[in-house]
Amino acid sequence: MMEYESIELTVENDKIRIDAWISEKLDKYSRNYVQKLIDEGHVTVNGKTVKSNHKIKPGDRVVVNIPPPKKTDVAAENIELDILYEDEDIIVVNKPKGMVVHPAAGNYSGTLVNALLGYCKDSLSDINGVIRPGIVHRIDKDTTGILVVAKNNMSHEYLSDKLKEHDIKRVYVAIVEGIIREDRGRINAPIGRHPSNRKKMAVNTKNGRYAVTHFKVLERLNNATCVELRLETGRTHQIRVHMSYIGHPLVGDEVYGSRRQIHDINGQALHAKVLGFKHPRSGEYMEFETDVPEYFKKLLEESRESRGTVLG
Repeated sequence: MMEYESIELTVENDKIRIDAWISEKLDKYSRNYVQKLIDEGHVTVNGKTVKSNHKIKPGDRVVVNIPPPKKTDVAAENIELDILYEDEDIIVVNKPKGMVVHPAAGNYSGTLVNALLGYCKDSLSDINGVIRPGIVHRIDKDTTGILVVAKNNMSHEYLSDKLKEHDIKRVYVAIVEGIIREDRGRINAPIGRHPSNRKKMAVNTKNGRYAVTHFKVLERLNNATCVELRLETGRTHQIRVHMSYIGHPLVGDEVYGSRRQIHDINGQALHAKVLGFKHPRSGEYMEFETDVPEYFKKLLEESRESRGTVLG
């Protein structure tokens, strides 16, 4: 007999889709997962099942039943990890380019989770189930840089709360197309699913969630700019979407950038350089920093030396 986790919520907003509302309230679950729960009858409004586009109203009683994770074969693999720090509660790693963070359709091996299982064995939090043990936050496959992983549920809950409170320092560096004239700026534009391409995110003023990115120009190159980016929020593909929105998509980004890329770098030039947070047990502030990888340095040199090259 499967045991379900039952979560009861009371509606305060008016005229909002139930799938969007639940995924905002329970933001550790994706909107796709919430829609699947609704479709399978695991969500009720005032005791009745509904569809994903059902509009809730103030006073509605919503019950979400979360089924236990299905047993999935996620193998421990002997993959070398670049470990920056480790103790009984957390492990901080520097993820290489091309590595997916956790298993998903088409990627059940070679992920960071496979490597963590091989290294940590059973010493990972289980809040996110068997597919994402220890994973508190993610970066894209082709984004390099720092991630903190939870080794127990206490540290996972603490770090997740800090992320929701925007109390974790996350600084990235990127190379973007074109010359940014302003020395610094703030992009405040809500992000949600692309209205016609559900595999992409986009600035979506109607159904998007609050998203803010701060940028600072580090170096103006030839038809490109190296920028530092600080996340105030953490939406899916936030940096990639926001920089594309202001007309400066990331070099190498074939999803949100130019169709014709002149640099062969296999994905966007983006590196999670700095991660700072208070330790979940001691409360001591910790900050980690990594240098950009070799491909990024090479791209910088090429962009400095090139003449008359036009991206896009």
